[in-house]
Amino acid sequence: MRAVVQRVSSASVTVDGQITGAIGPGLVVLVGVGQQDTAADVEWMCAKLRTLRVFEDAAGRMNRSVEEIGGSLLLVSQFTVYGDCRKGRRPSFDSAAPPELGERMYEGLVLALRGTGLPVETGVFRAAMQVSLVNDGPVTLLLDSQKLF
Repeated sequence: MRAVVQRVSSASVTVDGQITGAIGPGLVVLVGVGQQDTAADVEWMCAKLRTLRVFEDAAGRMNRSVEEIGGSLLLVSQFTVYGDCRKGRRPSFDSAAPPELGERMYEGLVLALRGTGLPVETGVFRAAMQVSLVNDGPVTLLLDSQKLF
């Protein structure tokens, strides 16, 4: 499972002119599911997202998590984070999970994060979405549950 994580002061996602999710301070997470992902990847990503220390403490250091600041998460499904652009000019998405697996794993992550008590908003799986955000910092990080060293 891969995620592009952005620290934001606010964000929203719109589908067909309707806002489906909106948050204030927190994290926007563009979530991609790979063919090999399992429930263990969902657990790893959930733990990482809720405890990732990317918010500033009183000293101005990135030392606080989304939990600690009382923030929210906006999760947006995005298979394109599995795009492989190493060859040619058109990305290959061969490593991305098929839609059925992708949706199951994405929804599993949403439920896991909600189960921690964090406010979680979402986009709509497989929909054309418009994501608006104010990146705070800017802070943008890449997470990959399969690249554990």
